Amino acid sequence: MSLESSTSPRTYRFVLADILTSGYRVAGKMSVTAHGAMGFLNDPTHSTLEIHDARMARLHMPTKLVDHFELVRTMKRQIHAVCLPRREDLGPQAIVRGGYVNVTEYSVRLTTSMFEVDGTMELPGRFDFASLVSEGTREFVPIFNATLTAILIPSLRVQSAGILVNRKMIDLVALLTQRVKPETNS
Repeated sequence: MSLESSTSPRTYRFVLADILTSGYRVAGKMSVTAHGAMGFLNDPTHSTLEIHDARMARLHMPTKLVDHFELVRTMKRQIHAVCLPRREDLGPQAIVRGGYVNVTEYSVRLTTSMFEVDGTMELPGRFDFASLVSEGTREFVPIFNATLTAILIPSLRVQSAGILVNRKMIDLVALLTQRVKPETNS
C-alpha cells in the first residue's frame, strides 16, 4: 500500500516498527519513502512521527496492551529508539552508512537514561564518540543486530535487525572490545 501526499510526488510505504519513549512502547507501522526509516527520522523538515495501527504498552508492563489506535503522533525528539525487524527497512545502504563505502564494525553497548542497546555500529574509520554524538545532521544513529533492554525493567527486551537510537538521548557508549576481563584467582 502506498500513500501519496498532495504536496509531494513521493511514494510512501509502511514499515513495522517498535517505537520506545521514556514511558511507552508503541508497536505499529510508520510511513517512509524510498529513503527508509533512517531517511525519514533524520529529515530535519519533519519534527513529528505518525504511527499507524499503534498498539501501546507501558514500559513497566511491556506485554500488556494498554490501548490500540488507528494513529498515534509523537515528536521525534521524545523518541529514545526505533526498532525495525529488517535491516532493509532502515533505508538504502548509502543512507544508512552515511555515504561511506568502507566502514569499520564496532561491537558496542550504548545507553540512554531508559535503555541499553547492544549491537554493531558501522563507522567510517576509527571510533570517535564526540563526533558520533555532536557532529553531522543525523539525529538517529543505527545499531545493527541489536538487542534493546529497559534498564529498570529487564523483561522488556527487543531483538532487532536494526535499531535507530536518538543521539541526543545517548548517555554512554562502550566498545565491547574494551571490556575488562574479570581477574581469576589461581
